[in-house]
Amino acid sequence: MLRIPGALDIKAAAPILCAGVTTYSPMKHWGVGPGQSVAVVGIGGLGHMAVQLARALGATVTAVTRDKEKQADAEKLGAHEVLISSDSKAMEAHELKFDFILITIPDAFEVNDYVKLAKRNGVLTTVGLLGPYKAPLNNQEVAMHRRSVAGSIIGSIAETQEVLDFCAMHNILPEVEMIGMQDINDAFTKMQDEEVRFRYVIDMQSLKDAE
Repeated sequence: MLRIPGALDIKAAAPILCAGVTTYSPMKHWGVGPGQSVAVVGIGGLGHMAVQLARALGATVTAVTRDKEKQADAEKLGAHEVLISSDSKAMEAHELKFDFILITIPDAFEVNDYVKLAKRNGVLTTVGLLGPYKAPLNNQEVAMHRRSVAGSIIGSIAETQEVLDFCAMHNILPEVEMIGMQDINDAFTKMQDEEVRFRYVIDMQSLKDAE
């Protein structure tokens, strides 16, 4: 059984049980902490939690996004730097920079572009994509610098309680918008159009109100 710390707003706690533990678990597994350089790729429902968690763990955090309009959001969440992935020169300048890269992109993407950002012995972990990458992984880029490419889905119950307590301790809250059940179709359309910042939470009381 999970315990929601009193310091957490119950509305904001719900996404921690999904996005929170999904991004916290791999960071804990690979020992993200002080002195490390971390890149979070994709500043959406998962990524906006990952930036806050990595910062609270003591890492130097770079938010990586293709959308320049998300720069202010990423900085507000605690990113020390924002890297625009569509800027090829900026991406090249950041090669071999990061100890740990967490990719939250949910659709097929070109993974080799991000492998180059990892340091020697660095780790790249994908949590948003459960299917294949757009192109095969270039093992030359992996082998030459002894990089690791991995994946993760979600954490254990113990890790879920740990991240709930961690978020309460560090005042980390997901950005949420409460909606009624009757608004779910409109919310789904907005989600597909990338208009949500950053998580919808359904008020289950709206089911009773609709009766």
